[in-house]
Amino acid sequence: MRGSSHLAIGLITGFAVAGLAPGIPFSLAGIALAGFSSLAPDLDHPESRLSKRLGFTQNYVRWAFAAGALTIAAYAYLQLQPGSEQRLYYTAALAFGLIGVGMQGGSTRRLALLFTGLGTVVAGLYTEQLWLSLLGTFVALAPFTSHRSWTHTIWATALWTYIGHLADQHLGWRGVALYAGTGYVSHLLADTLTKAGVRWFLPIWEYSFKVPLISTGSASGNMLEVGICVGYALLVLGLVVGSMHLV
Repeated sequence: MRGSSHLAIGLITGFAVAGLAPGIPFSLAGIALAGFSSLAPDLDHPESRLSKRLGFTQNYVRWAFAAGALTIAAYAYLQLQPGSEQRLYYTAALAFGLIGVGMQGGSTRRLALLFTGLGTVVAGLYTEQLWLSLLGTFVALAPFTSHRSWTHTIWATALWTYIGHLADQHLGWRGVALYAGTGYVSHLLADTLTKAGVRWFLPIWEYSFKVPLISTGSASGNMLEVGICVGYALLVLGLVVGSMHLV
C-alpha cells in the first residue's frame, strides 16, 4: 500500500483513539503520533515516505566522505614521508572519495538514517531517556533489513508500543503507547490487504497473512486504497459522533 494511504489510515486511527478510547484525552499531537507510527514499518524501504523525511542528512553524507578523503590526504601529505605508508593513506583517501561519489539514492539514505538513528541514541543516553535510545536504535537498524521483514511483525509492533509506554512514563503524556501502537498496527493490517501480505510472526512462522484485494501501484489498487480510506474515515467519524451523543 502507498505511503499516503498508510498515513491517512494512521491519522484516522489516531482520531479513533482520541475520540473513543476511555481515559485518553483528545490530542492533535497524539493523532500526529499515530500517523507517524503508521509510516514507521516502512523504514525498511529506502524510498518510503518516512525514510525520505528522516534521512534529511542524506545530502551531507557524500560531503562527509569527501571531507574524510581530504583529511586523510592532507594528513599523508603533511605528516608522512614519501613511501609505502604515504601511498597507503593516499589510496585510502581515494577510496573514501570514490565511495562518496558512487553512493546514490537508497544507499545514501540508509547511511543518513543510520547517522540520524545513532544521533538519537546518543541523545537518549545523554538525557537518560531509554525510549529515545530505543527509538534511535529502531531508526538506525530498520533501513538495513529486507522490506516487509522484521519491521512488519508482531514483535516490532510490541517494541514500538513499548517505546511509547516508556515515553509515556518519562514525559507524563497519557496515551502515547496507545497512539503509537495502534498507528503502527494499522500499517500491518493495511498491508495484509495487499497481494504480498504480511509475515506477522517472522521468523517463528514464515506464513504470509493476506487478503489479496490490493495490487499496490496499479490504477485499480490506488482507487481501492482511496475507497478504503474514505470508508474507514466515515466509520470512525460515525462512531465518534455516536459516542458523543451517548454522553
